Amino acid sequence: MTARRAGVAGSLLMIVLVAVNLRPAVAAVGPLLTEISDAFDLSGTAAGALTTLPLAFFGSYGLVAAFLPRAPRGETLLVGAMALLVAGLALRLLDGPVTLFAGSLVAGIAISIGNIAMPSIIKRDHPARITTVTAVYTVAVTGGAALSSGVAVPVEHLFGATWRLPLGLLTIPAALAGLLWVPRARRAAHAARSAPPPAAPRGVAALVWRSGPAWHVTVFMGLQSLLAYVVLGWLPTICQARGMAEAPAGYVLSLTAAMQAAGALAVPVIARRTRDQRPLVIATVALTMAGFAGVTWAPIGTVWAWAAVLGFGQGLGFAGALSFIGLRAHDAHVAAQLSGMAQGIGYVIAALGPLALGALHDATGGWNVPMTGVLLVCAAMLIPGTAAGRLRTVGAPATPSLKGINSEISGHTPH
Repeated sequence: MTARRAGVAGSLLMIVLVAVNLRPAVAAVGPLLTEISDAFDLSGTAAGALTTLPLAFFGSYGLVAAFLPRAPRGETLLVGAMALLVAGLALRLLDGPVTLFAGSLVAGIAISIGNIAMPSIIKRDHPARITTVTAVYTVAVTGGAALSSGVAVPVEHLFGATWRLPLGLLTIPAALAGLLWVPRARRAAHAARSAPPPAAPRGVAALVWRSGPAWHVTVFMGLQSLLAYVVLGWLPTICQARGMAEAPAGYVLSLTAAMQAAGALAVPVIARRTRDQRPLVIATVALTMAGFAGVTWAPIGTVWAWAAVLGFGQGLGFAGALSFIGLRAHDAHVAAQLSGMAQGIGYVIAALGPLALGALHDATGGWNVPMTGVLLVCAAMLIPGTAAGRLRTVGAPATPSLKGINSEISGHTPH
């Protein structure tokens, strides 16, 4: 292996170490949600809020980052994210609903820092491999979700413990990832002191926030994330309502997450065979709608197949949405701003999903109305998705010959 390939492999491994920690804090709660709700006597709406709270803050750092004069380097952000995540996971284990929700809030903020930092790191370090590296990152994210949701209940039963044990064990990989990123963060800080990186051009944030394509990416990110978090928060409960036991219902969620990894790996393959990403969006919508409908209304024996379809479609959507950040951004500075905007606003949109689903279930006493609403969201995702999939770039430097094009990209009509 050449030194260059070894460097790329090492960089990918470091990305994976963080990525596997960016969903278990939420994914592991789903299979245990009924038990946690019973322990604290939570209503359906409150139980939905338990999964919604961290999701509502998944993009919180992105909203703050847009106003920072100089954002910390990505390596520093990732170390801080893992440290904060460990603190949130530990706080959630303390006795009482207040610390349960407070720990979930802290975990959500920690994850938001990792969410926002990673796409700009990928754009900076792997500009020629955006879809491939994003696919690897997405596989690691979904793999962490799959593993944590699949083993949460078995680990609890194996040790004869309560829900606190599987959730507490999540602190170990988060702490390990943070410690392993410390040397790289120190080297980056030393390099920045020796040769400070160029500052972002003035007006980048304003340009991105006024850009039509940036808003298309943002809304698509939000809607596909909303659907993903409906799955994370409620899929095991829906399966249990259809007659499945707690452990198999958790395995259904694990299967869905595992198939998201397969869908993510398909994204660079599809990207090489299509002119733009619009066919990817269409496939995402079709598969996701079919999967949700099958899991909810098809015969219970076919739930596993429909869960696989659902997971594959959502894997396409998640990796596609993250790839749009790098593909639509002109450079790493624009990618950082677009990442903050797309995930900051997008995850606020996404957080409405589990909460609204829980409220609709409480109001109607069943899953038909809530899941019909989910299908409508799937269909609506097609509009911003096909617009985001067009070959346009946010933040390209304006030239006289390209004035009209760049004005359109930044959301303005040339005069």
